[in-house]
Amino acid sequence: MKPSLISLALIAALAGCSQTDGNSLNQAQTDTQNSSQNSQTVANNVYQEMLDRFVTIDMKADLTALSDIDKQVLIKLIQVADILDEVYLRQTYEDNASIRAQILDSSLADKDLILSLYDLHYGPWDTLEGDKNFFGDIKRPDGAGVYPTDMSKEEFNEWIRLHPEDEADFKSGYTVIRRQGDKLIAIPYSQYYAKEMKASADLMREAAELTLDKSLKTFLNKRADAFLNDEYRDSEMAWMDLDGSLEVAIGPYETYTDKLFGYKTFYEAFITVRNPQDSAKLDVYKKYLKQMELNLPIPDQHKNLQRGSESPISVVDQVAGGGDNKPAVQTTAFNLPNDEYVREVKGSKKVMLKNVLNAKYNAVMKPISQLIIAEEQQSLLMEKYFFNETLFHELSHGLGPGSIVKDGKNTTVAEQLQETYSKIEEGKADVMGAYNMLFLMDKGQLPKAERDSMLVTYFAGLFRSMRFGVHEAHGAGAAFQYNYFKEKQAFSFDPATERYTVNLDTMAQAISDLVHDVCMIQALGEYQKSKLFLEKYAVMAAEVAKLNIKMESIPTDIRPNYPKI
Repeated sequence: MKPSLISLALIAALAGCSQTDGNSLNQAQTDTQNSSQNSQTVANNVYQEMLDRFVTIDMKADLTALSDIDKQVLIKLIQVADILDEVYLRQTYEDNASIRAQILDSSLADKDLILSLYDLHYGPWDTLEGDKNFFGDIKRPDGAGVYPTDMSKEEFNEWIRLHPEDEADFKSGYTVIRRQGDKLIAIPYSQYYAKEMKASADLMREAAELTLDKSLKTFLNKRADAFLNDEYRDSEMAWMDLDGSLEVAIGPYETYTDKLFGYKTFYEAFITVRNPQDSAKLDVYKKYLKQMELNLPIPDQHKNLQRGSESPISVVDQVAGGGDNKPAVQTTAFNLPNDEYVREVKGSKKVMLKNVLNAKYNAVMKPISQLIIAEEQQSLLMEKYFFNETLFHELSHGLGPGSIVKDGKNTTVAEQLQETYSKIEEGKADVMGAYNMLFLMDKGQLPKAERDSMLVTYFAGLFRSMRFGVHEAHGAGAAFQYNYFKEKQAFSFDPATERYTVNLDTMAQAISDLVHDVCMIQALGEYQKSKLFLEKYAVMAAEVAKLNIKMESIPTDIRPNYPKI
């Protein structure tokens, strides 16, 4: 743990006056106290500024349609989410809890602010600033807490080369890699987190016993089994069939936190209540998924026409979260499952978190757009297309290359692109979302007269994501879109007013070009090309970095305060 600012100032002051008389020492101590208080005020301001990047919002959710039994089920599932919070904390860094204890036991005058930052970011690292430490000096490991902290990619790959029988277990999304003497071993999540998995499974079975929703009952029982045996496919199939008042996603899903390879999944929970009216309004888009795939600007042999046709869209209000869903920047929507086999058999489900989307638009997106878009294009901005871009982003996660053949071997894009996959995929989903909206405008399913509004609103949305930093998947994805469009002259920037004008026709063509380029990297499973692409385009442009400073008064994201059940 680093010394506090007070202790550093005191050490320096005492070292400089060790030979002085008592009066001088008293004066030095007084000066030191004043200096320390000033330094502490500065530190407090820095920590407070870090916290102020997130605005706390009391979230609303319509629970009037829920029965008493539904509410009892929700309470059980929120308890599961709380357990997964603790698991995710360990997955992020094995000794995370002890770091929090150090902060709690310290005598730092700014302890409360540091604790609040720790709880916000799930560790002592600022996730908006490339995982810089705001407490202590432990570097955040690329392998998080699911690999040995001193293990390199080379060591992992060399072990598999020498022990090919271990490859499946080592690359599994549901194992932790640990050292055992001079060996490396893969330990299943169900064993490594056995206590938490059993407690979660018990609660899910209790909730399944309570609920009258047959689809939820089936999912919860199957997911409880999966928590104890790490076999998730059957419960993923059951999750696709959920159709009741409660929409819940509970389990190990995303791989963003594994920055070593992107192999390992991390636990999270979305506890939400479905809005059936809004969900029904979006059903029309499901009919066009095959056509969207066929319309992709890539050769036909790379189009993924084998994925299942089911693609439910749920509009929900979130009432609680857990694990990977909660730290720092909040999720507005998700597209699951990630299992390519399940996607090919049944498709994937898109879940739109309406109350989170609305909160972000009003607190973040609207003021950013008003600040950076040229006056003559301000009238084109539409909240509708902030929502639609999020929806079509999620739809686009289910389109394009997924299962591929590389060097004669059946594999997946995610396995081939390794740690670059998340950044490439998030940017792909963004730009393909805009591409698919243009397609539906041509089909008459979205108003063609609103094309310009969609393009300007989509472009403005990139600035919200770039504030997350290019180290983060969504931020990097937004940055590579921005820099690609800059190269294509799809927008102009006025340095005097620091505002952007979208060159609308050029932007529409650039969107198509970028969808092609990114999808071909995925289709061919070109890891080195993906690295070079990100090195060239996923960087923070100087003018954007300057604008980020200008936007400091606008929150970077929200900190939701969900209603009590």
